[in-house]
Amino acid sequence: MENLNLVSLKDQIVLAITQYGGQILLSVVLFIVGRFVIGKITKTLSSRMDKSHVDKDVQPFLSSLISVGLNVMLLLSCAGILGIQTTSFVAILGAAGLAVGLALQGSLSNFAGGVLILIFKPFRVGDLISAQGFTGVVESIQIFNTVLNTLDNKTIILPNGPLSTSPVTNISGKGTIRVDMVFSAGNQNEYDIVKKSLAIAVSKCSFALKDREHDILLTKLTPNSLDFDVRIWTNSVTYWEAYYSIHDLIKRQFDIDKIAGPAINLNLHGQ
Repeated sequence: MENLNLVSLKDQIVLAITQYGGQILLSVVLFIVGRFVIGKITKTLSSRMDKSHVDKDVQPFLSSLISVGLNVMLLLSCAGILGIQTTSFVAILGAAGLAVGLALQGSLSNFAGGVLILIFKPFRVGDLISAQGFTGVVESIQIFNTVLNTLDNKTIILPNGPLSTSPVTNISGKGTIRVDMVFSAGNQNEYDIVKKSLAIAVSKCSFALKDREHDILLTKLTPNSLDFDVRIWTNSVTYWEAYYSIHDLIKRQFDIDKIAGPAINLNLHGQ
């Protein structure tokens, strides 16, 4: 009786190997090859992120996230080859992912926005930008937030989600920038004298680029004034220095050249 049981067990093992041996072997080979390929992919990705100067704090997280996702796909594929129904596993993972996504919707949006900013670099640390109604220098780009230091030394923390999907003006993006200003002089002054005075003030500005042509253009004539557009080129990092410097220089030059400001005329009618 005992020998019969051993023979029966042996026959069942042989039958199982005959029926499922190919699937098991294929699954094992797929797992080994898949693990090797996933290792190569994550290594290549890390190398690419290093060359692209992706933030060091984000790189391990991204690599781990991609590695986990690929390994889950590999395990599901191996289970499918063995004949294991994976539909229930996929449903459970989908439900769990949906629950986590709904619970952390805002945080995930900010995280995704931070990753996009770090990868595509619409701005970098040290750039002067204007976004979400604020203007300041980018102090740091974090996973969920971007920190700005405003011109009056305030710290502004902007969530990366809206920042990555809304317009951002990168003032420092091109390295140089034009400062546009309007100055008015009374129309009792001679046009040529006023324009020359403005040109002298611009030439004295140490923040104005010497290799660029600056514009002094008459933009409007009013009953009381001559209005000039003064446009000077400067380095992006010295935008505000140039802006305030040129105002100071023009005021001093107008005083030297005795250029009067616009007169205010009041018409009084007696009854």
